[in-house]
Amino acid sequence: MTTTAGKQNLGDIAGVCQRLAVLLGAGVSPGAAWAFVAETTGNAVVAAAVGQHDVSSALVAASGGLDAREGEAWRGLAAVWSVATDAGAPLAATLRDYAVSLRALADATRDADVALAGPRATARVVLVLPFVGLVFGALLGFGTLDVLVGTPAGWAMLLVGAGLIVAARLWNRRLVASALSRSATPGIACELAAVAVSGGGALDRAVAATRDAVRRFELDAAADGLDEVLALSSRAGVPAAELLRAEAEEQRRDARADAQAAAAALGVRLMLPLGLCILPAFLILGVAPLLVAVLSSTVAGL
Repeated sequence: MTTTAGKQNLGDIAGVCQRLAVLLGAGVSPGAAWAFVAETTGNAVVAAAVGQHDVSSALVAASGGLDAREGEAWRGLAAVWSVATDAGAPLAATLRDYAVSLRALADATRDADVALAGPRATARVVLVLPFVGLVFGALLGFGTLDVLVGTPAGWAMLLVGAGLIVAARLWNRRLVASALSRSATPGIACELAAVAVSGGGALDRAVAATRDAVRRFELDAAADGLDEVLALSSRAGVPAAELLRAEAEEQRRDARADAQAAAAALGVRLMLPLGLCILPAFLILGVAPLLVAVLSSTVAGL
């Protein structure tokens, strides 16, 4: 699993959001803003939205075959655009906040890649050592290669060693995936509701539009915290927009902290496959055949 690509993709989407925010904030029309961003980024998803009446549907369709996190990030942008357009709300500030959130997740992905680099390099070195051991044994005339491929014990060693190597790779991928398996759109529901309210619509219509966008764009667990904020707004008798934006920012901060903690823990957890699978595979494939060859030659010489 390559995490660097994920980092670059999320960073690219953040850059698109930031450029759109700047252009829209400067008074550029939405259609022209998409065209300018498409020209400067060369992004295929952005290009698909140029000249489209329904920009959100175009973004969803163009991002359908992408990585899960990248696709979710594009769907989040589509949801923001759809809700703001329908509500007649300004987009620039929301797009800036969304860009900040995506960059934080991209940084967490990069941290996970850094955490993986050490164990990955160590595993590669250890996996080369069995071949060094085989060559060393052959040069000394012990016939380690013959033991490994020409005896039942050798075939058993090959099977167990290869199984351990495959298990280590699968374990590594699972650990990395679990560290990165977080929503690419934290706080999006509260942000969408705040956008809908800022367009001047009634609160109940804004909430309905938000829930519809969450379902339409398949934003996982995106409605977390929305009901609590609305209940607080109702009890306190204060406008919901600021509370919703504050809750969205809080969820984004929590997501950043969780992602950073997961990336830090990943470096330690990745030592488990190394110690429990890769090193035993080295002993089985590199050391054990040499010992068997030495013992065989010693017994034969008696």
